[in-house]
Amino acid sequence: MTNQPINSLWFLPMTFVVAPAHSTDYLSVAQAQSLLFPDTASFIEQPRLLTSDAKDQIKSLSGTRQRQDTQPIWRVEQNGEFKGWFIVDDVIGKHEYITYAVAISPDGSVLGMEIMSYRETHGGEVREPGWRQQFLGKTLADPFKLEQDVSNISGATLSCRNLLDGVKRLLVIHKLFLAQEVAS
Repeated sequence: MTNQPINSLWFLPMTFVVAPAHSTDYLSVAQAQSLLFPDTASFIEQPRLLTSDAKDQIKSLSGTRQRQDTQPIWRVEQNGEFKGWFIVDDVIGKHEYITYAVAISPDGSVLGMEIMSYRETHGGEVREPGWRQQFLGKTLADPFKLEQDVSNISGATLSCRNLLDGVKRLLVIHKLFLAQEVAS
């Protein structure tokens, strides 16, 4: 028998801390489009590449950082008539991203919001129609303050606040880059 040193830690049980994985995908892009623009015939994909200057402008006006360099956006038309914009975005909940879609009218008001994917273990109530309806008609003229014009959900404060900030950021993108476009 050889006298090799024995690593005395080899017998300690291995311990791992793993956050519970939880993700629910509720809607595809096509499903969210049909819910937010039910009678619309065409969605023309027009993703926006945002420069660092554009991202700085967005943060300055919205108070929220634009993380993505490319924002997924669709121009929405029905029978050749411009109906608005469909935008998909992600915000952080407490720990994980929430994927949501917003419909914005040509004049810059929210027509609706849908939660497409929710990855948090708590706070999925942001998906409830009553909570999401608080965004209808919102414009950049609104205060966008949690508990002032959009109610909080106990246990989902970060999700509520970040979705509120995200919608405001998308309205800023509309103002800066989409509002000037006219129906062609």
